[in-house]
Amino acid sequence: MASIVSSLRYLLADVIGDDDDTLPLLPDNLPDGAAPIVGEGIHLLVHYQSASYAQLYIDRLKRFIGRPGVDAAIFCEIARLMAMRMSYEDPIRIAQLKLAELGSGASDDVRKFRLDELIGALPAPAADPLLDTLGWIGWLHKRVSVRFSTKSRFGIRRLKLEAFLRRWRQFSVRYGEERVWVERWLHMIARCLDKQPQSVPAIIQTATMVQGYGDVYRQGLADWHAIIDGLAKPTFDGTLPLADLAAAVADARAACMPDSRQAALKRAIAQIRARAPAQLRHRAGVEKRHP
Repeated sequence: MASIVSSLRYLLADVIGDDDDTLPLLPDNLPDGAAPIVGEGIHLLVHYQSASYAQLYIDRLKRFIGRPGVDAAIFCEIARLMAMRMSYEDPIRIAQLKLAELGSGASDDVRKFRLDELIGALPAPAADPLLDTLGWIGWLHKRVSVRFSTKSRFGIRRLKLEAFLRRWRQFSVRYGEERVWVERWLHMIARCLDKQPQSVPAIIQTATMVQGYGDVYRQGLADWHAIIDGLAKPTFDGTLPLADLAAAVADARAACMPDSRQAALKRAIAQIRARAPAQLRHRAGVEKRHP
C-alpha cells in the first residue's frame, strides 16, 4: 500500500505541475561507491520523466540502505538495474533519444511496434476501450511501423510532440504494468534476503530479462513471471524445497527461448521442481556426514 501511495503522490506532482525539476538529493548512508551510480540514475530519470519520478527511485532505494545482507555490490546492482527498468523503452522514450542526437547529425529510424503497446502508451481511460476492441477482432499483436526522423522540420516537430507526451506517461497502461513489475521485483529481492540470502544476486539479475519493446519485451516479461511463480515464490513460501535457488534460476534462464508457448522453459521448471526434494535430501546427508 505504501508503494502505491508513493507512486500516486509523484504522479499527481507531475500532472498538476508541482515539480520544479530540482534534482533530488542523494539519500544518507549510501554504501561505498554507490553515490555515482545513484546520481546517474537520478539524472537519467529526471530527463526520462521528471524530478518527482527520480524521487520515487530514491524512495524505493531507501528500503535497502542499511538492510542486513545488502552490501555495496548488491545495493549498486539494485540501483543500476532499477534505473534501467524505470526508464523503460516506449515510443516517447525513443523520441526523446532521437531529439538528444540532434547535435550529431540528422538520422532516420523506423521501429516496429505492436498495436497493443502503441495504444498502451495512452492514458488508461482512452486505451482500455481500444485494447478491448482490438482484442475482440484479434489485432492486438499486429505490427505498425513508426518513423523517428530528424531529417526534416516536420519530423523534428513530431518528435517534440511525442516527447512532450511524457507528462501523460504515468497515466498510461504501460506505466501501470511497469510499476507493478518493479514493485514485485523489489519484493522478491526483499523476500530472498530473508529466506535465501546467498541467492539474492541471481534474483536481482533477473531484471535483465525484461528489456526493449514489442515481442522481445513481452517474451521476457512472460519468462520472468514463469520463473518467479514457478521457482522463487514457492521457495520463499516454503512449498518448494530448493536448496540453491540461484542455480535453479540460472538453469531456467538457460532454457528461455523466443517461444510464446514457453515449452522449453516450462519443461525446465518442471524438471527443477521434480528434482528439488532429492537434492535437498542429498544436501542434508552431506551436512550430516560433514558437520
